Order: sequence, then structure tokens, then C-alpha cells
Amino acid sequence: MEMGVIAKQSIRGTIVTYTGVLISIITTFFVMTRFLTAEEIGLNRVLVDAGTLFIGLAQLGTSASIVRFYPYFKTEDRRDHGFFFWTVVIPLIGFIVVGALYILLREDITGFFSEKSALFVNYFYYVLPLAFFMLYQTVFETNSNVRMRVVFPRAVREVVTRLLLLVMYLMYSFGGLTLDGFVICLCGIYAVAAVMNIVYLFATGSVSLKPDMGFLRENRELVRRYLFYTGFLILSALVTVFAPLISSFFVSAKMGLSFAGIFSIAVNMAALVCIPSRSLNAIASPELAQTYKDGNAGHRQRLLKRVSSDLFFIGSAILLAIWINIDLIYHILPNGETYATARETVLILCVSQLLLSTFNIALYAINYSHYYYFSLICSAILTICTIVLNNYFIPLYGIDGAAIANCLSYIIFFVCVLAVMGICLKTTPLSMSHLKTLVVALAVFAVNEAVVRLMPDMNIWLSSIARTTVLLGAFAAVAWVWEISPDVNGFIRSKTGRE
Repeated sequence: MEMGVIAKQSIRGTIVTYTGVLISIITTFFVMTRFLTAEEIGLNRVLVDAGTLFIGLAQLGTSASIVRFYPYFKTEDRRDHGFFFWTVVIPLIGFIVVGALYILLREDITGFFSEKSALFVNYFYYVLPLAFFMLYQTVFETNSNVRMRVVFPRAVREVVTRLLLLVMYLMYSFGGLTLDGFVICLCGIYAVAAVMNIVYLFATGSVSLKPDMGFLRENRELVRRYLFYTGFLILSALVTVFAPLISSFFVSAKMGLSFAGIFSIAVNMAALVCIPSRSLNAIASPELAQTYKDGNAGHRQRLLKRVSSDLFFIGSAILLAIWINIDLIYHILPNGETYATARETVLILCVSQLLLSTFNIALYAINYSHYYYFSLICSAILTICTIVLNNYFIPLYGIDGAAIANCLSYIIFFVCVLAVMGICLKTTPLSMSHLKTLVVALAVFAVNEAVVRLMPDMNIWLSSIARTTVLLGAFAAVAWVWEISPDVNGFIRSKTGRE
């Protein structure tokens, strides 16, 4: 698949995603902050994060295995030799095992939260159904992605789920739901998403729950490689999935659910930086896995560089847009004075998300290669750094400390990832486009800081609109002239008839 096709599909997916972003902005910044307390927002965040951690362990590496091995199972008539069956069964086994451990370790887990976040303890068992439906929503979505059907599952995740969440928050806010009903409804929303995704998959006619045992007997070496790779990913998941969620758990346990709610709003703002990568990586990852099967190193290197540089450019633009308007955002946010204490937290988290968006494709490249075991070492380093740095910085700087720990951990992690790529794969996602973007973004950032300090009393609306128009306009103009992102330039030319 050519890069242009990948770009077009990712753009369609991004349009769907940003529709979801609009819904999310309304939900998070105008409904949740107005009608829910910081503690209730924190409870919602911790439940979802606990579910995310749960599915990361329970899926037994299935998501990565689907992308890595689907090229070996797919057929010309869009079938998969029963591969879909195993992608359903293996996570079920994982869920049963991890669920049993979760129940057995109840006292230890609740003890971690009991002092500062007792409300979470009350809903300990609700994590199980929530995690189950989140697990299969992810599994079915990944199966759609490798079949190059990205838009529908993306619409389910970003639009349908967010609309249902918005309705749930409004019902709770106006007395239509108790807190118990709120949590039950949260589980139900992810159940709806999982059902929609599996119905869509069967409607495409490309999946079946009937295993093809004959194909497995004829390809025993492929089965052995799949099992070995999946076994490795089980270990990797223990560290990879835990690391991104540690900060919110530590804030909840050490500072309480109210601070977790404030931190959650900051995380949601920063998450906007990473949104384009969701669609682009969903398309590029299967293509990247295919390059290993085909032995096409040249295409792989081009793909890595262009995906990474495009995401760095777009993510930098979003980061600048958020930071230029950060005071206005908190000004119009209901109860904004409560959440504005996380102003600098947002900036630090945005940098973390920019690193994640830019270099996650490098981690995929390692995972799909023969050197995938090195990702376990890198992930272990990430987890250790996250735990140690959160323990150190949160007592010193509160939620700012959590953001600092998060950012420093990702810097160390991706330095290790890039080192492995350079030494083992003899390639890198870095290119001159990254440097160009960095130079322009830092210049815009510096000018913005100077203007804010020189004119601190300027009307907040006028200041934000003027700085956004001039500075982001300058960023876009320089990027166009300097050809920082050929894909973005090419897309604009195609839409304006300037090809």
C-alpha cells in the first residue's frame, strides 16, 4: 500500500476522530467540570484506567499479535484461516486468569487506595465487567484495522462511545442516575461498543468463529512463532501497559480523587496532541508488519520516517494551539479556577504526548521485527523510571510532579527505543523534517512567551485570538514554504487543485 493511500485513510479516520474530539471537549470541559465534582471525575478516570490496565494484561499480547501475524493468515478471498477465532479465545483465557488474580489480591489493591480514594474501593468489582467489554472492543477494533477497515470502529470508539458517555453524564447531573447507576451505565456503554464492532466484522464477511485446524497442522512453525511471540508479549504487557497509567494511580493514592480529577482534565487536554496518531498508526502498523513479511526494508524506512515526521509536525501544531490558548481555556471552563492549578501540568503532559505520538511507530517497528524482545527491556526501564520518578516528584511538586515524572520517563524510554533501532535495525524514524519542525515550533513558543510577558494585562479573548491567528499562521506558512511535511502539502494541493 502506498503512503498516499495510508494518508487518505488516516485523514478519513482523523475526521471521525476529531468529531469525537468535539464531543469530548463539550463533555469534558463544559459538562463534567460544571456538573461533576473533582472527586467524581477522579473516580471515573481511575475506573477507566483500571480497566485499561486490566485489559492490557488480560489480552495476552493479542492486539500486537494480530497486527504482527495477520499477513501470514490472510487469504486472497479476504478470509483468515480461522485466525479471528484465536484472537477471541486467547483474551478470554487471559481475562479469566487476570480476573482471578484481581479478586485474590483485593486486600492489597484496595489498601493502596483506601486512605485517600475510598470511593474507588466501593466500586472495586465493577472493574471486571468494565474491563471485559473494553477488552473485546479493543480486540474487535484491531481485527478491523488489519483488514484496512478503520473508519467504522474508529467512529464507534470516538463518536458513539463519547455520545453515550455525554448522555450518561447529563443523566447523572440532572438526577436521572445514582452513582451506582452511573458506574453500571459506564460498563454498559463499552458493552454496546464491543457488540457494534463484532456485528460490523461479521457483516464484512471476512471473519469466522470456526478454527481452521488443518492450516495450523500444515504450518506448525508459524504456530510456534505465534505462541513464542505472544508469550513474550504477556511479559511485556506487565510493564508496557502499567507505565502510562502509573501517574494517575499515584495521584489518586497519594493526593486523593479530587486531585486525580484535576489531573484527569489536564490529561484530557494533553491527549489532543496524540489524536492524529491514532488513525495514522492504525493504518501504518499493519503496513509496517507487511514490510517484514515481504522483506522490504526500503519501504519500511520510508514509512517510519514519514509517519513519524508527519505526526511530530501535526502534534507540535496542536501543542502550540493548546498552550497559546491555555488561559482562555481555563477562563471559559466551568469552575476553571479549580482546574487552572494544573496549567503547567498541561504543558508538560503535552510534551509527553508529543513524544508518544512521534515515536510510537518506532516501538512498533521493534515489536514486529526479530528483535522484539528488546522492547521488553525498554518497557521495563520505562516502568521502573515511572514508579521511581512519581514517588520522588509527586511529594515535591504534586500533580506537576506527576507530569514531570511522566515526561522524563518517556524521554528515557524513547532514547532506549531509538538506540535499539539504530543498533539492531540499522534505521531511524528521525529525519531533517523533525529538526525543521522543532526549530519553527520553539521559535513560535518563544515569541508567544515574550508577548504574554510584555502584555500581561491585554484582554484575554483579544490576546488569544490575535496570538493564535498570527503565530499559528506563521507556523503554517513557514511549514508550507519549507516543505516540512510533504504529505500535508500534497494533501492541501490535491484539495485546492494545485497539483
